[in-house]
Amino acid sequence: EVLLGESQALDTIVSVTHAGFALLPANSDLTAAEVRLLQEIGREMRLRKALEPVKGLYDYILIDCPPTINMLTLNALTAADGVLIPIQCEYYALEGLSSLLETVKQVRNTVNPALNIEGLLRTMFDPRNRLAMDVSAELVKLFRDKVYNTVIPRNVRLAEAPSFSQTLIEILPTNPFEALSEGRTLQVIVFAILLGVAMTLSGAAAAPLLRLFESANVVVMKLVFILMEIAPYGVFCLIAKVASEQ
Repeated sequence: EVLLGESQALDTIVSVTHAGFALLPANSDLTAAEVRLLQEIGREMRLRKALEPVKGLYDYILIDCPPTINMLTLNALTAADGVLIPIQCEYYALEGLSSLLETVKQVRNTVNPALNIEGLLRTMFDPRNRLAMDVSAELVKLFRDKVYNTVIPRNVRLAEAPSFSQTLIEILPTNPFEALSEGRTLQVIVFAILLGVAMTLSGAAAAPLLRLFESANVVVMKLVFILMEIAPYGVFCLIAKVASEQ
């Protein structure tokens, strides 16, 4: 309705106050709207014009796009200042990435000169998978500092969230270090040590230890994946710090 000019964005936005964000929802009618947009003049500018009145109300506006290059994606690229590309570390994802980058280039050269690539975010990452590791390394080699250091791992709780009618923000703990305040310091230290050992290994040698992390509770898992951003030396420095505070 907003894309077709039948409603105003300000009247359609839903506040999710307990999670700290607002949402402009959509449903399956969006597909029908795309078909109608194809017959409109200035169709690629519809979303930009619709968001103009609300841009100053938020620090960031994130536009979720379908995994295809269509009129909806084109509208999003025209309205955006930057593109954040989530990418699975798989071969076909690399193939699709080249098409997306070409589309971004065309949009920049025609309707949105300010559009830039903010960065690439590796998602659904499994460190036990050799292909995932190879593709991740290739991304870093090709795009250098455009690849975010943060890696989003595969997470069962994320898949379960819709069945509980909850967002990921609600279903996961807000503080990854809250395990320390709940008297589980030893558990955290043990997992940190295992992680430090796993990070010094490679391939099949590390797989048994990494499988242990999958059976851990979600709080410890969250801490583990944060520590995956840190070198083994940093892990053991953290362990020493925690131990010294007890």
